[in-house]
Amino acid sequence: MQTNRAHPIRIAAMAIMMLALSACGINSIPTAEEAAKARWADVQAQYQRRADLIPNLVATVKGAARAEQDTLTAVVEARAKATSIQVSANELGDTARMAQFAAAQGALSQSLGRLLATVEAYPDIKFNQNFQDLQVQLEGTENRISTAIIKYNEAVQDYNTRVRTFPDMIGAAIRGAKPMAPYQATSPNADVAPTVDFGADGAK
Repeated sequence: MQTNRAHPIRIAAMAIMMLALSACGINSIPTAEEAAKARWADVQAQYQRRADLIPNLVATVKGAARAEQDTLTAVVEARAKATSIQVSANELGDTARMAQFAAAQGALSQSLGRLLATVEAYPDIKFNQNFQDLQVQLEGTENRISTAIIKYNEAVQDYNTRVRTFPDMIGAAIRGAKPMAPYQATSPNADVAPTVDFGADGAK
């Protein structure tokens, strides 16, 4: 009879233990971690989208602005460096690597800004339909980048809060979970290309 009574007690004890472990972050920590990694993938995808637009943008400007060869070269080189630096999901806690990625993307943003500014001196480019279409796509991508960064940082904040606060910190310690690094631009608005007015009054 004692054995029969002990069996449901053991089952109940195991159920309580599983609930306790769940409440201590065993499940919530990896869930939050995967959410942050997914948001980082979105950030990288949007930066890649921007990188994919640049060759067409450079080619459009190059034909009519041969005098701006240095500016065009700077954009091409900045793009090459930016696309060569990637941060994997396993490196999201590496603040130095994240800073390196941000610096490369910031340098590309700045070189793009200089390129777009030079277009003001070339009406044939400024009013070229292909260029205007590329500009619209670029601006849309910059907005997507900003949104993706905001969502990534929100996911990282949620994950880091769980890792550092009770009771989830117990599960984090068991899993060896470490805080992730939020994404920080190298300078204010470095991840957003400057707005350039391509309208009829843009050259005033």
